[in-house]
Amino acid sequence: MHPSRAFHQADPVLLAELVSRRGLALVVATGRDDGAAGAPLAAHAPVLLDRSPDGAWRLRFHLSRGNALAACLADGDPVLAVVTGPEAYVSPDWYGLEDQVPTWNYQSVEMAGRVRLLDADRTTAMMDDLSAAFEARLAPKPPWTRQKMTPGRFEAMLAGIIGYEMRLERFEGTWKLGQHKPDPARFAVAEALEAHGQPDMARLVRPE
Repeated sequence: MHPSRAFHQADPVLLAELVSRRGLALVVATGRDDGAAGAPLAAHAPVLLDRSPDGAWRLRFHLSRGNALAACLADGDPVLAVVTGPEAYVSPDWYGLEDQVPTWNYQSVEMAGRVRLLDADRTTAMMDDLSAAFEARLAPKPPWTRQKMTPGRFEAMLAGIIGYEMRLERFEGTWKLGQHKPDPARFAVAEALEAHGQPDMARLVRPE
């Protein structure tokens, strides 16, 4: 998290929207070395953020069994997942202010908690939910489902992955969009970003 409170984002609706829109997280945990704490390990994984039946936020994902991170994750282990949204370099020349320095504007979400390993049925359900969520974005293309696969092939491939569910104990984000700058400077940065092919960041930086 960025240390400045001006950039902190705690609205779960906005955080969940970014996670769902991006769909890919960097999952980080501490590895094990002969039973002791080892070096940090990381892996990218497609993720699904939703609410469990009891209403708690949960993040579901899967990793290849051959992944070094999967090899060290056990039930109850702490995990951090980070989703990065739009980002862009900001030149100090764009502000129209004196004595500025280069910076980077961005959005990101951090989710932390302890993982639970999913059994085959729950992993299958998670995979079905994942494909349904992302196939829906491709409409009007008919959605892909595993029923299109050769019988038995999905089950064979399922043996090569591990499914996880993490109940979120921490759910917060950084919206670093120049909020601490005067509106004219933010408008100027937005115009420059637009001119340099960054329309998404221009929209976010521009004051409402």
